[in-house]
Amino acid sequence: MKIAVKVLWYFAFFWVFILCAGTFVQYLSFKHDTQFLYIKRQAVATGWYLPAFYCHVLGSSALLIAGYFQFSQKVYRNRPLHKALGKLYVFGVLFFASPGAYVMTLFVNRGAGVFASFLIQNTLWVIFTIAGWLYILKGDVNNHIKMMRYSYALAFGAVMLRFYIWLFTVVGFGINFNNNYLIIAFLSWVPNLLLAGIINRYSKNPLAVSV
Repeated sequence: MKIAVKVLWYFAFFWVFILCAGTFVQYLSFKHDTQFLYIKRQAVATGWYLPAFYCHVLGSSALLIAGYFQFSQKVYRNRPLHKALGKLYVFGVLFFASPGAYVMTLFVNRGAGVFASFLIQNTLWVIFTIAGWLYILKGDVNNHIKMMRYSYALAFGAVMLRFYIWLFTVVGFGINFNNNYLIIAFLSWVPNLLLAGIINRYSKNPLAVSV
């Protein structure tokens, strides 16, 4: 179990670093000439999409980094740092990344299934984040950790979405082939949630990794 979790830990770190570094380099300048924003130019023209987009992509990138290190025993034992990162994560999810995702979901143009996937994922993200916050306010550390595992598993869906898009493009037929994007949309977060549930069920140590 420990070996499997550590493999997942380093796998997650690699892809979090790749995604967040790429996002900050590409979008922190707030230039609108990127390929993705060009594809979404009709949505951008509404005036609603662009603020939501930056809140979501930049906010989520910061939260992925902050949330990742929350599961480190070294950070967990540093109570002031753990609390500061926790407040940043909860505040960022509830007031930046998640609201931005809701607005972006309104402009999804890949069918009802993809729309439903993003809507469900984002709603569960809010629910588990709030649950984790409420549990720690009550002093229930074990359930707090379990809920935050679920929350971060859903946040990590952003990483897996890009990974599967890359994978399907390299070894498959790309994201525009029949229902590939629909498959990717659900594949990016449902297995994450199931894995978090398995870790919650079988992990004796609330923090199963040490870095």
